[in-house]
Amino acid sequence: MTRASIIAAIAAITLATSAAAQSPLRVIDGDTIEVRGRIVRIIGLDAPEIHGRCPEETRLAIAARDRLAQLLAGRSEIRTRGRDRYGRTLGRVLDANGRDVAQVLISEGLARPYDGRSRRQGWCS
Repeated sequence: MTRASIIAAIAAITLATSAAAQSPLRVIDGDTIEVRGRIVRIIGLDAPEIHGRCPEETRLAIAARDRLAQLLAGRSEIRTRGRDRYGRTLGRVLDANGRDVAQVLISEGLARPYDGRSRRQGWCS
């Protein structure tokens, strides 16, 4: 095990423990949360932006944010996987039932799959 993977594992345990202990968790938007001052970008999805380019994007963004807040209202687990180019922690986020919240939001039409590399599609017609 490399030093980087040990550090990532410790960070994942720390974040998971924090969320499980009902520490402050704030939903920023449909694909970003804050846990104890640390910004976490949820991997696997792209959600619309709150300050969208059209009213439909803004409406969907608010729905995605609110649904994510519902999913994370109970116990949650965050499995970190490094950082993105903006310095945010990247992580898979599971709800109290062990469901990947990215997959839930995608299946409900509130987000799209996103691999972090490809160009994102717009939300406006």
